[in-house]
Amino acid sequence: MQKITVLVTGASGLTGEIAFKKLKERSDRFAVRGLVRSEASKQKLGGGHEIYLGDIMDKKSLEHAMQGIDGLVILTSAVPKIVPGSYPGADGKRAEDVFDESFDYSGPMPEFFYAEGQYPEQIDWIGQKNQIETAKASGVRHIVLVGSMGGTDPNHFLNHMGNGNILVWKRKAEQYLADSGIPYTIIRAAALDNKVGGRELLVGKDDELLPTENGYIARADVAEACVQALQIEDCKFKAYDLGSKPEGVGEPTKDFKALFSQVTTPF
Repeated sequence: MQKITVLVTGASGLTGEIAFKKLKERSDRFAVRGLVRSEASKQKLGGGHEIYLGDIMDKKSLEHAMQGIDGLVILTSAVPKIVPGSYPGADGKRAEDVFDESFDYSGPMPEFFYAEGQYPEQIDWIGQKNQIETAKASGVRHIVLVGSMGGTDPNHFLNHMGNGNILVWKRKAEQYLADSGIPYTIIRAAALDNKVGGRELLVGKDDELLPTENGYIARADVAEACVQALQIEDCKFKAYDLGSKPEGVGEPTKDFKALFSQVTTPF
């Protein structure tokens, strides 16, 4: 069986690193590459020849990594950070480190900011557009794009973080991908946590899993869904909300083809 050559962008991120390692472990099926921005990030992933340096804001820098790929997994995203002093015990943390199942959303909220040059309009729109266009020019046959649930609500609190409108820009990039003609799978992930994963996964549309106890998912499960989507033909030209039952509830999802078949409509 011919291997699928796959590039994971954002490969040193929390979810990207898991996806990269999962693909690398399945070397009988995949030839995996990773894209990172710095030499330090490259070394974090082992420093191998399959780790490419590039900046999603510079299309030219993406060309070498994308030459000859079959699949692309986009796991780049702007990351809101907490303004120091705005929330007890959260100085220096990212939003994703604070918002978990135990967070009290009815209480005081932290203040957020984005680093210069790392706003959602730049990373989640222009950067993703650059990736899609470069991959298309290279002849890519499938793009798996990981986004976020909540995009049906323009007033969603994620949009207010640092005045970044992150879900708005993510949806714009998703629509651009859907209109590109490239076979795509869009995975709109629920709120992410860093637990082990292996839960019973749930798919839906239009944020129907929010706000419920099913609106959370382990990064490892999102990464596994990306790997599985690359191998399932029926996942192409589809967009999924992806959540999970709470930890310890239900049976771990094994049949991803059956899971994904529950959604039959595109975007």
